[in-house]
Amino acid sequence: MWSRSRTQAMERALALPRLPPHDPGTPALSVVDMHTGGEPLRIVVAGCPEVVGPTLLAKRRYMRQHLDHLRRRLMFEPRGHRDMYGVVLVPSELPDAHLGVLFLHNEGYSSMCGHAVLALGRFALDFGLVLAPPAGAREARVNIHCPCGLVAAFVECEGGRSRGPVRFHSVPAFALATDLLVDVPGHGKMVVDIAYGGAFYAFVSAEKFALDVCSAKTRDLVDAASAVTEAVKAQFKINHPESEDLSFLYGTILTDGKDTYSEEPTANICVFADEQVDRSPTGSGVTARIALQYHKGLLELNQTRTFKSSATGSVFMGKAVREAKCGDFKAVIVEVSGQAHYTGTASFIVEDDDPLKDGFLLK
Repeated sequence: MWSRSRTQAMERALALPRLPPHDPGTPALSVVDMHTGGEPLRIVVAGCPEVVGPTLLAKRRYMRQHLDHLRRRLMFEPRGHRDMYGVVLVPSELPDAHLGVLFLHNEGYSSMCGHAVLALGRFALDFGLVLAPPAGAREARVNIHCPCGLVAAFVECEGGRSRGPVRFHSVPAFALATDLLVDVPGHGKMVVDIAYGGAFYAFVSAEKFALDVCSAKTRDLVDAASAVTEAVKAQFKINHPESEDLSFLYGTILTDGKDTYSEEPTANICVFADEQVDRSPTGSGVTARIALQYHKGLLELNQTRTFKSSATGSVFMGKAVREAKCGDFKAVIVEVSGQAHYTGTASFIVEDDDPLKDGFLLK
C-alpha cells in the first residue's frame, strides 16, 4: 500500500534541483526560453565551450566549424524542433557592446534576428548583463553586437526590471534589387525585390501564387517561398558591400501586397533557412521591408506601420527613423518594436550511448 510517508519522500527527492545521470564529461546546457510574437528563442546561459575568435564573425565561423553539434543538440529534436531558434552569448570586440550574440537555427547561423534582439533586450536587463538604469528611468539601452553589426535595443523598465515592449534600431538597411525578373520553376517568370535588414530577403506578394497570405495553408506558403528562394539563389548573386560573411540570401517573405503606406496592418510570412517558418512578423524582415518601401517612395521617415504575422496574428511596429549609408547604397536606420515573453528554463544533458544525442530532424 502506498503510504503518505512514501509520497512525501518522493516529493522531497523530486524537489531537489539535480540532473539525471548523464555523461560527466559533457556539461549540461542550461537555457532560458523566451518568445517574441510566438517565435521561440532559446538563450544558452551555461555549458557552452569557449567560442574562439578575435571578432564576432570569426567566432561565428569557429562555431560552425567546431561546435555545430551543440547547435543541433539545442535546435533539433528531441530537445527542440524544426522551427526552434537559439542564441549563444559571446564576448564582443566592440567597446560599446554590452554583449555579443551568435544566432542559431535549423540550417546554421544567421547574421541578424530582430525577434531575438527584442527578447535579448529584456533578458540582458533582467539578468544583470547591463547596469540597471537610474531610479525613475523608464527605458534602458542595451547594445547588442550581432554578426551584421551593433544593434541598440531600448527596453521599457520600471524599478530596474523590464516591462512592456522593447524596440531596437537596426544596422543600415537598404534595397539591393527591385523589380528583379526571376524564373521560378513551376510558376514562370516573377518580379521580386531583394532588400537587406541585417539579412537579405526576397519579397514577393503571395497573390502571385494565387495564395492569400493570411488564409492559405502554411505548407502551400512554404512551398511558394522556398521556390522563390532557390530561384533567386541560382540566378542572382547576393553581395553585401562590406562583408562577404553577410552575402547570402536568408529567405523569402511572402506579403499581402499592401506596400503603400496605410494605418491598417500589412501581413507577411517569412520562410528562412531550411524551410523554417517564423511565427512573428520577422524583425529583420520588417526592417528590410521598410527599407524597400522607403526606397520606392511608399513610406516617409517616421511614418509608423504595423506588420502582422499571418502565422499567429502577432504584430511588430516599424518605421524608418533616419537616412544612412551602407557602402554606396542609400540606406535607412529602422526602428522595430514588439513584445517578448519568458516561457521557462531548462537544462539539457547528453548520455554518451544515446545514438540521437546530437539531434535529428524529420524530413
